[in-house]
Amino acid sequence: MNILVVDDEIEIADLIELYLTTNGYHVYKAYNGKDALKILEKRQISLAILDVMMPDIDGFTLCETIRKQYNFPIIMVTAKVQKMDKITGLTKGADDYITKPFEPLELVARVKAQLRRFTSYNNPKEEIIVIKDLIINPQNHTVTIKDQTINLTPTEFSILLILAKHKGTVVKTEKLFEEVWHEPYIPASNNTIMVHIRHLREKLNKKNDYYIKTIWGVGYEIE
Repeated sequence: MNILVVDDEIEIADLIELYLTTNGYHVYKAYNGKDALKILEKRQISLAILDVMMPDIDGFTLCETIRKQYNFPIIMVTAKVQKMDKITGLTKGADDYITKPFEPLELVARVKAQLRRFTSYNNPKEEIIVIKDLIINPQNHTVTIKDQTINLTPTEFSILLILAKHKGTVVKTEKLFEEVWHEPYIPASNNTIMVHIRHLREKLNKKNDYYIKTIWGVGYEIE
């Protein structure tokens, strides 16, 4: 699988490349957003790792630009630790977020988790799910409402699919997080889920939660 690494710090980009290639991935490196977009035009990319603080095009803007054309997983890497920076990254379409300094093996683990979830969408054994005007096709990773295609990120699709499979049942926040991110739930994880749910609602039904209902203090439900 091809991984795109975008970081203006050459040492960091080289370190990420070393650990990813050791684990069998092919890495394309870019040190700015413009070069990253050129790579995307020529190569088939399975996942992107983006630094936030970069010249010419920052990571948030680059993430948003990528999301207009591609639905592969995106992991943001940054020295920023403020909660709003994380929320901004997720809102722009990122699937995961890790702060510098980071443990390279943790980043590799997150890459594997994102790719595992993304490739699982193509499981041909899963049947199409229909909820009112909402149609979810797990096999080709598509969502439509009244014949209109809804473009979702891999994480948004995963959340929607889990909720749809449990239609009429409240999915606890802890269970939802652990099934989507494949890591233990902590209180701060709730903010991550809330950002994705809000973004998902905006795409599904603009200003209301017709499809996704919040059960405060418990979790979420599709009616």
